[in-house]
Amino acid sequence: MNDIATLLHRDDTSVAVVGATDDPGKYGGVIYRDLKQKGFEVYPVNPNRDTVDGDPAFKNLDSLPVDPTIVNIVVPPEATLSVLKKAKELGYRNVWVQPGAESPEVMAYLTSNDFNYLANACIMVQSRVRAGT
Repeated sequence: MNDIATLLHRDDTSVAVVGATDDPGKYGGVIYRDLKQKGFEVYPVNPNRDTVDGDPAFKNLDSLPVDPTIVNIVVPPEATLSVLKKAKELGYRNVWVQPGAESPEVMAYLTSNDFNYLANACIMVQSRVRAGT
């Protein structure tokens, strides 16, 4: 499997941001807008929102119009496990677990279910190189 951070260098990378929001104080919104501003194809996933940053939001991973290259998870650990189970069911193996979304149970699930993942690292930091392109 590829190092997940290297996927950020591809022009065709799309990112589903699970936990995207318009709340400026929440990382889900900050990350969504940051990736969008850097030119990534991003899809906000939030069951409680119709839009994020003026874009249509999707209620769950099932409702996405494309198979995302990376599923970026920005929700509490107890919700992260549900997202991972759905990602596994859909065949989405490239998962980025933002700091705060992980737990010992999340990490055990990732390692025992053959995910290509990165945890405890912020996608905004890793995607800085894209800002210059």
